[in-house]
Amino acid sequence: MKFLSCGSSCGFLVVSALIWVVSALDLQTDDFDSIKQDTALIAKGLLDYYDGYKKGGVIGMFTWPYYWWEAGGAWGSLIEYSYYMDNDTLVPLIKEALGYQVGENYNYVPLNQSTTEGNDDQGFWGIAVMAAAEKNMSNPKDERKAYLALAQAVFNTMQARWDHNDCHGGLRWQIFQWNSGYDYKNSVSNGCLFNIAARLARYTGNDSYADWAEKVWEWMVGTHLINETQPGYYFVYDGVTVNDNCSEVVKLQWSYNQGLFLSGAAVLYNYTQDEVWHERTKKLLAGSVVFFNSTNDIMYEAACQNGKGGQGAGSCNQDQRSFKAYFSRFLGLTAIMAPETSDTIMNWLEKSAIAAAQSCSGGTDGHTCGINWFLGHWDGVYGLGEQMCALEVITALRVHDRPPPYTANNGGSSKGNPGGGYGATNINATPLNLGSGDKAGAGIITAIIGMSIVGATVWLLL
Repeated sequence: MKFLSCGSSCGFLVVSALIWVVSALDLQTDDFDSIKQDTALIAKGLLDYYDGYKKGGVIGMFTWPYYWWEAGGAWGSLIEYSYYMDNDTLVPLIKEALGYQVGENYNYVPLNQSTTEGNDDQGFWGIAVMAAAEKNMSNPKDERKAYLALAQAVFNTMQARWDHNDCHGGLRWQIFQWNSGYDYKNSVSNGCLFNIAARLARYTGNDSYADWAEKVWEWMVGTHLINETQPGYYFVYDGVTVNDNCSEVVKLQWSYNQGLFLSGAAVLYNYTQDEVWHERTKKLLAGSVVFFNSTNDIMYEAACQNGKGGQGAGSCNQDQRSFKAYFSRFLGLTAIMAPETSDTIMNWLEKSAIAAAQSCSGGTDGHTCGINWFLGHWDGVYGLGEQMCALEVITALRVHDRPPPYTANNGGSSKGNPGGGYGATNINATPLNLGSGDKAGAGIITAIIGMSIVGATVWLLL
């Protein structure tokens, strides 16, 4: 995490740094050496935020204020980087992180996260290990931590929480009742289940996963979270609440939601060759246009970022500042799985990648990336999300230069465990049913734990 911190001389230093770095980080999209050099610098900047090898840090976790879910997203970014840049240097670090955070039941519900973890949080770690299996990343020695087995465990525990009692199905945002958002059913949680199910179907050849993907799709359409607002365009909206029987749709559009369903539909088309999934893929791709500037085809986060070149992060929070990373990843996967989408997608990715590379010209290290890709230089914003977004959009330029995602039938070597994830005492993973006394008790316990952590931290500092 290297950035400029200076007084009145800052303007001169920033301009000088920009002149030097824009010429140095000059992305040539047809030159692998150029892409490899640029992404190596950006990946190094991403790892500036990693805490796991530092004294007092936790393996797999990034520095505050980055939550556990975004760590799963970041390791997914580095899996993509390692594979498409043909560089295994970071694989031991990635494997260590993925293995350390699996939790007691090997399903990415670790004890230190279980009271605050949401379905989407678990889902992003599941997507990371699914990609590790598809890219045939070297297998862990402990077979309980095999990537395919972990992805299956995440799927198993997520589908077991499918809520039939409210709104005729769907996953809630949160797993536990005491967490804010438990009454919300959102697209990202359901999109993670859909995406993992689609990819498990293709990888294993087991149609029961495809059946689950269809189930999620039908629920999303039934609640109008996937909506053909314009003929030929599918838009994915944010969520619904159970309090009004999921009748009012929150119509925020986030790029990663669009990408989860777009790439999942493309995977199912590739697997089934069913024209239904082909049409769904094309309509989701058409709807993705809302995340690109209409004059230059550069990507931006439409719900919180100014698409006309404004300075800074707009209203994007820490989480939202990483969404373009996953969207870029999912666009790349779509281009592989549904080849006729490739021209449109690669045009978007190439123009966005060049703009992103120009934004990676900040900080004292000269390769700190910004959120705004319209300016031709760094915008003064920095963070883990900004590094991830730039890394993934540039990395995705290489999706056609490496073998497509493997399956168990064509070289994938990761071992599975179709019944994994539950554990001896966790057979039923449905949301907990707490009474008012339980909720009060949980609140007291949470407060006590919080005060204990603060007290311990003060004691250590003293």
